[in-house]
Amino acid sequence: MRIAITAQGPGLDAPLDRRFGRARFFVVCDTESGAVTAADNIQNLNAVQGAGVQAGGNVVALGVEAVLTGNIGPKAFATLQAGGVRVYHGADGTVGDALEAFRQGRLQEAEGPDAEAHWV
Repeated sequence: MRIAITAQGPGLDAPLDRRFGRARFFVVCDTESGAVTAADNIQNLNAVQGAGVQAGGNVVALGVEAVLTGNIGPKAFATLQAGGVRVYHGADGTVGDALEAFRQGRLQEAEGPDAEAHWV
């Protein structure tokens, strides 16, 4: 399974970024092969508007099946849902911590957004 995790840096030791649309990176982990790559999200970091939708589209294009993040707004959630990407919010710690929590079944799949639009 390929999972994207919102992050402040490009690796497993990076702190998780609690913001989906304005996360600095999406660290993509393949749970089968163990491969880890990072996708830069700098274009949305300081976007005036549309960061969640744009980031959501970018994550769907990465071919992931799930996203682990701290919080996610309504438009980003809808974009991911339309792309068939499951969302798990409430993750914290490092990227590696969030991945381990997911593997252990400690993160629940989100039924909807948990942040207001335009959360900075």
